[in-house]
Amino acid sequence: MKILLLEDDFTLSKEISTFFTSKGFVCLPYYDGSLLLKKYFPYDYDLIVLDINVPGINGIEVCKGIREVDKKTPIIMLTAFSEIEDKLSSFDNGADDYLVKPFHFDELFARVQSLLRRKEVPQQIENKIIIKDLQIFEEDMKVFRSGEEIKLTPKEFKLILILAHAKGKVLSKQFIAEKLWDYHIETNQNTIEVYINFLRKKIDKDHETKLIRTKVGYGYYLSDQE
Repeated sequence: MKILLLEDDFTLSKEISTFFTSKGFVCLPYYDGSLLLKKYFPYDYDLIVLDINVPGINGIEVCKGIREVDKKTPIIMLTAFSEIEDKLSSFDNGADDYLVKPFHFDELFARVQSLLRRKEVPQQIENKIIIKDLQIFEEDMKVFRSGEEIKLTPKEFKLILILAHAKGKVLSKQFIAEKLWDYHIETNQNTIEVYINFLRKKIDKDHETKLIRTKVGYGYYLSDQE
């Protein structure tokens, strides 16, 4: 399996590459974001690891550029910063995971394994989910309400799917966080309200009937009925 690595710290890049090689992976390192984008597209990778603060084009913009043509390959972001804005920006531009430096290589490997397992599990895709005037097309990753397409980020789309698949059941923030990021991280729970508000502004703001609902003290659900 091949891992693409963007990391401008030569020592750390070599250590990560050596670690992945010891686990049986082929790791291709790059040190410049713009160079990586130029070289990326002719190749096929199983997973991508991107440092945010790199020369050329930063990791978030690289992630965004990759997602314009490749929506499926798992992407993990690395950064020395832990601000919530960096996390949200990474996820909004298509990242699947986020790891703050310094980190243990075993933790990085656990994240990699989790994302690769999810990638390998066959997905049963329903063609269309309809809730009142809301239409969700899973395969095409598109959402419409009253006939108008609503542009969602990858994480927002995944969140609306989680709610839709629950078929009106109330989901706790912890449950949503674990589904949204595939494992439990305390800070992820704190961002669920932010993402719910993002969705409400896009899905419900201009409509009389609100579909994204809150059951105080319990969680969130998707329904046209209170």
